[in-house]
Amino acid sequence: MAVLVFANGVIEDVEWIRPYLTNATAIIAADGGTRHLWALDQPPDTVVGDMDSLPDGIRPWLTAANTVFIEYPPEKDETDLELALLLAVARYDDEILLFGALGGRLDLMLANIILLASPPLDKRRIVPITEHEKAWLVTEAAEIQGAVGDTVSLIPLGGDVQVQATTGLQWPLTNEWLAFGPARGVSNVMTADIATVVVGDGRLLCIHSVKREM
Repeated sequence: MAVLVFANGVIEDVEWIRPYLTNATAIIAADGGTRHLWALDQPPDTVVGDMDSLPDGIRPWLTAANTVFIEYPPEKDETDLELALLLAVARYDDEILLFGALGGRLDLMLANIILLASPPLDKRRIVPITEHEKAWLVTEAAEIQGAVGDTVSLIPLGGDVQVQATTGLQWPLTNEWLAFGPARGVSNVMTADIATVVVGDGRLLCIHSVKREM
């Protein structure tokens, strides 16, 4: 079970998302993220934001589905996605899957990633996801479920990170520091269907990319 949150980034094809809708605890759209759900013909439970990015003609569809609108003024400090994530964290205890956060404008994409490290979001498992990739913040330990040949990148977020140990990766790390800035942790390769990483200090962004058949 997971809470699904939809941002207003680019999703080229939404059909791969459909299986996630079946067992969702709740579905929350950040303003224009509603358009992805419109394409899936799946109304969200809640729409959050200043409503300046809602597609034309979508309100009647949402109203007919009893979707709840939580509206904010345009002059606010938070992005619509941040407000949606804060709502999800406050209301639900499940994992949060985040769609539409990794495509589109570079400034928003970077802000969406850095959001994972902001309190109180950094205490929860929030997973930005695309058709072929997942990312999440690791502050203690993580298990990466995939397949041999998948790519795993370990990127320090906000400062240097001490990695106590990894398993199931072609280039292991043991009691080593990954410096913030250099790309040393990028493009490791899974040598088993499950890999692990244990962090001793700092915040690590773990990105798991599924190996694609050529």
